[in-house]
Amino acid sequence: MNSKKATKRQGFQIGEFIVYPAHGVGQIVSIDELEVAGANLELFVIDFAKDKMTLRVPTAKTASVGMRKLAEGPLVKRALDKLKGRARVKRAMWSRRAQEYEIKINSGDIVSIAEVVRDLYRSELQPERSYSERQFYEVALNRLSREIAAAQRSTETEAVMEIEAALATGPRLVPKPGKEKRVVQEAA
Repeated sequence: MNSKKATKRQGFQIGEFIVYPAHGVGQIVSIDELEVAGANLELFVIDFAKDKMTLRVPTAKTASVGMRKLAEGPLVKRALDKLKGRARVKRAMWSRRAQEYEIKINSGDIVSIAEVVRDLYRSELQPERSYSERQFYEVALNRLSREIAAAQRSTETEAVMEIEAALATGPRLVPKPGKEKRVVQEAA
């Protein structure tokens, strides 16, 4: 019976940090049993402290919902290396790009989230992002920094500094001289 329960739990343990694709990094605080319609259901109770949220996931559904263990060192390094690459800005309509960004962020894949951070990052020399772009950037940066911090056992602030350092080393588009926006004042 215990080996059967261990198989259903797929190696997850109480106290372990995990990644739930739609919400990011959380911690398994307990494994509860609940009777639903006469059947016993075993649930992971996952705490997302930063979001002040608790989620209950059936242990048998962890694979189908995409719940996974934290990224290991080589995968974290690959995500950080992805930040150093050239941003891929597509010329598609914003609604289409926004949909693609949301899919990548909610995939739970650390490398895909790093791609969103890289693509939406703007240095001081670059034009300002729209409100929607800033929102996607903040969500992606938040998810990426939480996972890196949990995987490396550091603080989120240290993880953000590491991400920003990687972004700063990558190639960036800078405005061409003479192409700055001109402000024209109308005569009163």
